[in-house]
Amino acid sequence: QMERMREYLSGLVTGWDVQTVKDIVAETLHTIVDPIVYDEAVTLIDEHHLAGRDVVIVSSSGSEVVEPIGEMLGAERVVATRMVVGDDGRFDGAIEFYAYGEAKANAIRALAGSVGYDLSRSYAYSDSATDLPMLEAVGHPYAVNPDRALRKVAAERGWPVLVFSKPVALRQRASSIRDAPKPAIAA
Repeated sequence: QMERMREYLSGLVTGWDVQTVKDIVAETLHTIVDPIVYDEAVTLIDEHHLAGRDVVIVSSSGSEVVEPIGEMLGAERVVATRMVVGDDGRFDGAIEFYAYGEAKANAIRALAGSVGYDLSRSYAYSDSATDLPMLEAVGHPYAVNPDRALRKVAAERGWPVLVFSKPVALRQRASSIRDAPKPAIAA
């Protein structure tokens, strides 16, 4: 199933000019994303920033989509699926990195090692059992609007379950994040 999804993703953008894809995302971002951003999630991002923590968005979606969303939400970093770009500036159909399952966990471990994050003190949030490796890699895993399998694991392991139910316009909420002062982080 994972291989079929990979093939689908690569076939979807093969031959497309990278800049054209980025332009389309920039033009349509609010139409597609605004209805599915939850106020509770944005508040949680605010709270992590106020506590002096970096926020990293980790998603199996393509980096061309995830990076602008991460920027609007004030995320310090993004881990997302990356497609191979040929010398001609077009996607060549190959996937450089598919941010899914164990690969997500490996990516956050590598990021933690390069940046100095202590994963035992880090938080992760997911709605899907496919993210169990990522949730298991951190000290503070949370299930958010979890699928049945993740809800079961969260109950067995005593992980908190959060329910997000208040959709909010990303543009409206993101502006409050961008305008808020960032806390100083003491080294």
